[in-house]
Amino acid sequence: MPTLTLHPGRDKSLRNRHPWVFSGAVARVDRSARDGDVVEVHAADGRWLARGYLNRRSQIQVRLLTWDPDEAIDGGFWRRRLERALAGRAALAADGRTTAYRLVHAESDGLPGLVVDRYGDWLAVQALTLGIEQVKPLIAALLAELCRPAGIVERSDVDVREKEGLPPHVGVLHGRAPAGPVEVLEHGLRFWVDLMAGQKTGFYLDQRENRRRVAAYCAGGEVLNAFSYTGGFAVYALAAGARRVVNLDSSAEALALAERNLALNGFDPAAQAEAVAGDVFTVLREWRAAGRRFDAVVLDPPKFAHTQAQVERAARAYKDINLLAMQLLRPGGVLATFSCSGLVSADLFQKIVFAAAVDAGRDAQVLERLSQGPDHPVLLTFPEGEYLKGLLCRVW
Repeated sequence: MPTLTLHPGRDKSLRNRHPWVFSGAVARVDRSARDGDVVEVHAADGRWLARGYLNRRSQIQVRLLTWDPDEAIDGGFWRRRLERALAGRAALAADGRTTAYRLVHAESDGLPGLVVDRYGDWLAVQALTLGIEQVKPLIAALLAELCRPAGIVERSDVDVREKEGLPPHVGVLHGRAPAGPVEVLEHGLRFWVDLMAGQKTGFYLDQRENRRRVAAYCAGGEVLNAFSYTGGFAVYALAAGARRVVNLDSSAEALALAERNLALNGFDPAAQAEAVAGDVFTVLREWRAAGRRFDAVVLDPPKFAHTQAQVERAARAYKDINLLAMQLLRPGGVLATFSCSGLVSADLFQKIVFAAAVDAGRDAQVLERLSQGPDHPVLLTFPEGEYLKGLLCRVW
């Protein structure tokens, strides 16, 4: 098997079982190694450290798979890792009130570059790296055997593939594609999910537990769900007794599906909800000028920082949107604010929200700190896996 050797002093993270080897740490690679191949990673003094797959085109040049010198990367390896990931979701699989959740969470499940989500009888797969792309047929066959889905669809239409030298791809890996949106359950609530064209793999599964926790503060109030997508937070809020919800999003198609989700759960979109299509920043400024107020505001924006160079700009955007939200809240109202930008740490995010409160002239109390659900685990040796952070605040 080809060997990759590190520069002196660059092996500490590997000994601590971090799954990434950056290009700057690499001293040399055997000429026989092809991108996508599994390579043996050695320290500068020749000691064997780990085994993983190579891609010279990526800044993350090796994604590590095992630290056991006796563990071969073969069909048995991929089966064992998938079985372990499925076992970690056994409680969710047994819960008939929830039929949509993440089955495989990439590095945190020991399968870097692979994401698998369950939506009822279907699975949605993302192959994010060259190494996973090359074993994709095997992964699909194993998932078909282990999960017995009606179909496995691929949603590898994400920007990160470009960094791996891969084009986007959407299609069917096994069985058949759903004829249209798929109905799934979350804590007994019903949602339509578009597996073939929806954002991410169709739904924001990482917010499942947060939707329920935020809803507990919405009873009797008027709730603004900004960056609403297909209305998940709004459905939960009405189910918890909210008086009225407003879904605000730039996508008219997402808002239409949000109305279908409200109706699917027995709510009247005309009487209990309002759908507003537009740029969130612009609309909130217009409502601030008009004196409109809410009892609760949910901010669940898309990722603002994709690279380290974008963090400062992202921080300004997060501050702006949180400032506007606080100015729209009635005294004693609740703000649920999130960032899914992994490069924005929880500490930085709290400082941003603090600065927004100061500029808004409002007192804000942190009631709860929120993160991704347990089906999106965070490997202790891979803190980068904790990308979603949220604050639930009382604003006076």
